[in-house]
Amino acid sequence: MRKTLTLNDYLEGFKNKDRTILSRAITLVESQNPEHQKLAQELLKTLLPQTGKSKRIGISGTPGVGKSTFIESFGKILTSQNKTLAVLAVDPTSQVSGGSILGDKTRMNELAIDALAYIRPSPSGVTLGGVAKRTRESLLLCEAFGFDYVLVETVGVGQSETTVAQMVDLFVMLLQPGAGDDLQGIKRGILEMVDMVVVTKDDGDNHQIIQKAKHDYERALHILRHEGWIPPVLSCSALTKSGLSEIQNVIEAYFKDQKGLIKTKRDQQGLDWMWQLINDGLKEKFLSKITTQEFAQIESKILTQDLTPPQAAQLLLNKY
Repeated sequence: MRKTLTLNDYLEGFKNKDRTILSRAITLVESQNPEHQKLAQELLKTLLPQTGKSKRIGISGTPGVGKSTFIESFGKILTSQNKTLAVLAVDPTSQVSGGSILGDKTRMNELAIDALAYIRPSPSGVTLGGVAKRTRESLLLCEAFGFDYVLVETVGVGQSETTVAQMVDLFVMLLQPGAGDDLQGIKRGILEMVDMVVVTKDDGDNHQIIQKAKHDYERALHILRHEGWIPPVLSCSALTKSGLSEIQNVIEAYFKDQKGLIKTKRDQQGLDWMWQLINDGLKEKFLSKITTQEFAQIESKILTQDLTPPQAAQLLLNKY
């Protein structure tokens, strides 16, 4: 049996840069146990003054675009400059079995053994938006631990894959060559939220296709984004390492020149987080007030068409 940690144990572990304690702290905030949640909130409140200093970057992209490969190559550039980074990687949870593979460390072999890097995979659970339910809390813990960069790798681009934009300073979308197909499949809401687009796999015979893709993405972004920060469109090859230094330069310039934008984002993100927690809390309380039998009775009336779904929903809400 592992020792049950107290608040002081966690704080001492953070002070001593003990990564085992960091991992256990993230497990603590992810726990649904009420006692664990109470301790987790005490820990977060105590550590809050130490947060806010990391550069928060979200990485999203279509399946197969090479998110993990890009993060490893980009991360190795950062660690080669003696910078530290934490990677919060979200794995999709099976809607059938409820399980996750959590194999991100196996896809980032070099970064996983780098002393300046920390990789934490988490299951997405039933949470939409490409991130886990407690990713925000995990991000704050990594900031309090003292990492220079915190990278959040999402499940992949989808209809609701915008939650990550509500918790990072810079939202990077990775896209593959073949602009026409990609532009058809990308939701407008995502393009309105991204801060940078990176076209991957810029190597071999792909150069001409890459240039066309970059042109198409630039044109689409200029149509959607008329003022303020216009997301740059860059390309890279994680295989040959080309383009990665340019991407880092643009990212560093963004954090240097867009401090006002970043502060505005973080202020709004705090409000968004509060409302998300209110919505989550109301849903949990609602589910705790309605019995399984009551749910079954209402559901059976929907199936027999004695009630419409809106009528059923209103009945349950009235019971609550």
